[in-house]
Amino acid sequence: MKLYTHPDCEKHEMPGHPERPDRLRAVMQRLSESGMLDDINVELAEEISDETLAMVHPPDYIEAIKAAEPEEGLINVDPDTYMNNGSTRAAKLAAGACLQAVQDVLCGEEKRVFCATRPPGHHAELASAMGFCLFNNIAMAADYALRDERINRVAIVDFDVHHCNGTVDIFKERPEVMVCSSFQDNYYPNRYLDYTNEHMINLPMAPGTKGGEWRKRVEREWLGKLEDYKPDLLLISAGFDAHKDDPLAQIEFDESDYEWITQQLLNIAEKHCAARLISTMEGGYDLNALADCAEQHVRALI
Repeated sequence: MKLYTHPDCEKHEMPGHPERPDRLRAVMQRLSESGMLDDINVELAEEISDETLAMVHPPDYIEAIKAAEPEEGLINVDPDTYMNNGSTRAAKLAAGACLQAVQDVLCGEEKRVFCATRPPGHHAELASAMGFCLFNNIAMAADYALRDERINRVAIVDFDVHHCNGTVDIFKERPEVMVCSSFQDNYYPNRYLDYTNEHMINLPMAPGTKGGEWRKRVEREWLGKLEDYKPDLLLISAGFDAHKDDPLAQIEFDESDYEWITQQLLNIAEKHCAARLISTMEGGYDLNALADCAEQHVRALI
């Protein structure tokens, strides 16, 4: 297994903002303290190029994001999404890590890759930054993989507590990408929550939903459809903010639920994807809960 990260992902910093550098530090510190990094090939992420970003995001949008970055201070590109000097590099590193992960699994160098990066990406729509996201990291990975003749179908599983509106926006008319998303219903981002193309599998959850109920619904509503879809590559948008201690939502998972879903997805990857599975960090805003959940997720991947 391989892990991509980069210290410059911490330079995307907005004082008082929940999507803060401490998130990445907490995850990496926990993986180090647990001893798991001894069993993982850790490498530095590299920036994605503008040309590769343009496979998904329009060039004028990419230029607008780059031009928006201030030399000092902060600027908001969306009511919840800010940039400082260093944000563009961090976002390019996060997207670049996902592309490196695809290259690794397609060349056979690795079977499983975890991208411990930030900012997250799943709210970034085709030409809109929102929800703490500038570029859609997981969408870049899926699109890049589909350009390889061996990859005809990609499945993206997103268990962040917020719906992956950006990923849906990018792939809503592309049936070669199945998107399975669980999320707190009637909650942010309030876009695409009920979008129902056949390859878009939504699993909305009422506030207070516990892990046991979610597991039953995943078994009933996701796993069979993933089996029938037979993806050539499985991607995970790994948001850990459905944990009961997370301050930004009202779902009540615990860390064992993330170990469980990771194992279910590994089983599908083993069966249909030649064991190829890539995961990238999305949300998770209580530092202890985030570290606990990421530890269980990565332990299962190992």
